[in-house]
Amino acid sequence: MAPAGGGRLVRGGRVVARVLLVWVLAVGALNLLDTWLTGFSMPEWWQPTVCALLFGLLSAVVWPLVLRVALPVAVFTLGIGSFLLLGVGVLAISFAVPGVVVTDLGTAMVVAVAVAGLGSVVSSVVGLDEDELFFRRAARRGARDGTACDDTIPPGVLILQVDGLGIDTLRRAVRTGDMPAVARMLDDGSHRLTPWHTDWSSQTGASVCGILHGDNDDILGFRWYEKDRDRVMVCSSPEDAAEIERRHSDGRGLLAVDGAARASLFTGDAAHTSLTMSALPLISGAGRRGRGRDGVGAGYYAYFANPANALRTGVGALVDVGREISAAVRQRRAGVWPRVSRGGFYPLARAGTTVIARDVVVSAITEDMLAGRAVVYADFMGYDEVGHHSGIERFDALAVLRGIDRQIGRLHRATQLAPRRYQIIALSDHGQTQGWAFADRFGESIEAVVGRLCGEPQPDPRRGSHSESSRPAESWPVDAVLAEASSGGGPIARRLRARVELAGAAADRRRTPSGAPGAVTRVAPGVVVVASGHLAIVSFTEHEGRVELETIEREFPELLPSLVDHPGVGFVLVRSAEFGPVVLGRDGLRRLATDVVIGDDPLVPYGPHAADLVHRVDGFPHCGDVMINSRYDPGRDEASPFEPHVGSHGGLGGSQSRGFLLQPADLPPPGEIVGAEALHEVLRGWLTHLGHPEPSADRTSVRGSAV
Repeated sequence: MAPAGGGRLVRGGRVVARVLLVWVLAVGALNLLDTWLTGFSMPEWWQPTVCALLFGLLSAVVWPLVLRVALPVAVFTLGIGSFLLLGVGVLAISFAVPGVVVTDLGTAMVVAVAVAGLGSVVSSVVGLDEDELFFRRAARRGARDGTACDDTIPPGVLILQVDGLGIDTLRRAVRTGDMPAVARMLDDGSHRLTPWHTDWSSQTGASVCGILHGDNDDILGFRWYEKDRDRVMVCSSPEDAAEIERRHSDGRGLLAVDGAARASLFTGDAAHTSLTMSALPLISGAGRRGRGRDGVGAGYYAYFANPANALRTGVGALVDVGREISAAVRQRRAGVWPRVSRGGFYPLARAGTTVIARDVVVSAITEDMLAGRAVVYADFMGYDEVGHHSGIERFDALAVLRGIDRQIGRLHRATQLAPRRYQIIALSDHGQTQGWAFADRFGESIEAVVGRLCGEPQPDPRRGSHSESSRPAESWPVDAVLAEASSGGGPIARRLRARVELAGAAADRRRTPSGAPGAVTRVAPGVVVVASGHLAIVSFTEHEGRVELETIEREFPELLPSLVDHPGVGFVLVRSAEFGPVVLGRDGLRRLATDVVIGDDPLVPYGPHAADLVHRVDGFPHCGDVMINSRYDPGRDEASPFEPHVGSHGGLGGSQSRGFLLQPADLPPPGEIVGAEALHEVLRGWLTHLGHPEPSADRTSVRGSAV
């Protein structure tokens, strides 16, 4: 009977048919290569038959043994090196079979690639599901060894993260048929869909750290400035990711008990990791060997042991590069706005996330299921990457989403055949809100705006790095923005300027000294601006600790009035000596300590949880002196990100804050989920409900001694 969710099962003589068909086609391919390929000769009729048989034995028996020794060659070349090794094998076969001539290694590699590719083609022709074959072999082995699936142990859990997919986009994709596997899981009643609300910092660093470790305090954005160290922390930096995990891990993460982390920013205290950013500093040295970690080969062996996988993934990556170039050209010809530059290295980077990383991650998950690991957390990054550059619901982004959906369906089928029972939970770390990039819409980046308002601007760090060299005529020119600000602007800007004028008679409005150059680029002397999607953080480096509103008004009198009046700024968080944390908007303000609102509440467009989420960030040790959130337009459901993206996230406003959670229907309902730490508690509760043990309270954090 077919497993839930549909899919093919290996039946009858399909495996035998595959072997025979590959052999026959290999013989035909060798005959064609003998005719077409210079430097390759098989003059006798029987030689292609014998060589095809020997090549099959090489691939099935000898090759996996060789790769155990030569694995780094395959890993560090994404499988390309495996064909070099197979070429050596083809040369060896030519020496073993009398009369066969292969003149050089290059010719041998061409033969190896041609024959290896037949395996993938034939699997598709006969409808063979490699996962089903893989797990049926494991089941037979388990039955022989007496280690077959034990129904008394808790089911394993696969937690599949679709990076950047908001629940609104997911629901539309289910309705339109772009995610049929997820639709089947919902239609047959096996799963149900629940929204969850992210933190103010709606980005992977804060979300994944909160989900896996139950703690994301002081993670302000994907990047943020730490004044005490004069350093910008970046979640995608291996060293910074390791430091972030060291700060937040207590050794009891979600994956601490027999868990695995695949393509994640953080390990969740898992003993098995691959493509995980915080674990990369452990690849060399003693850390790599500690605590049974998989090391650099994790998840790669099963994938690259079959050279056809490398060929299939390589071809898929080249096809995706072509798709990206075609999609970019179509956008330009159709005059689609907003859009950003999609040239340079990006097409290759896109293929790395949408094809190469995806395939390796699925292979690693399959290995984890074969090993019977308790909890696996894996991130599918491709949709987020394409959404940034293309748009959240444009055709090529939805095409990537369909590919991820196929992998979810594939893994769902595999759970029916794995040696251990498995449940699938899918979720997103955040959504995305679409809009025209701030620098393109207003003619200068947020860094340049702050630098100019602080009196001594430096060269715009984003000039020339965003969408197009010219902007449409309907864009808002910066001159209009400056004219509006200089004429008084909104009521809050007028009030701020009035405060400065009143204070000016009694106080010396001195400017901060230029000071010595710092390690981090200043947009003006003593001023650092760091942008993360829809959030920008301003720090005044020549003051220790948090700089209060009154000091900012005295030293940079035009900064706050012009920011709150800027049409690309939604609200600004500052700390007042008199009133504590204050959120400023164009037409009103909100004092978070007392919830007093003067004028229009600037947080209303950002949802009912905005005040609590912003207030929480105000208490972070490294909270910026000025926190800027982009303006969100509810009518058009769009906002202008401070980075050169079309779909973006990182702050509050629209779909970026609304993630999804797809759970098995037999698990307890989670209720309302606000913040990644709350989502961690839900997942932890489900693991306990399924019978998974709690991690030991005295377990020493793996990260603590490694960084």
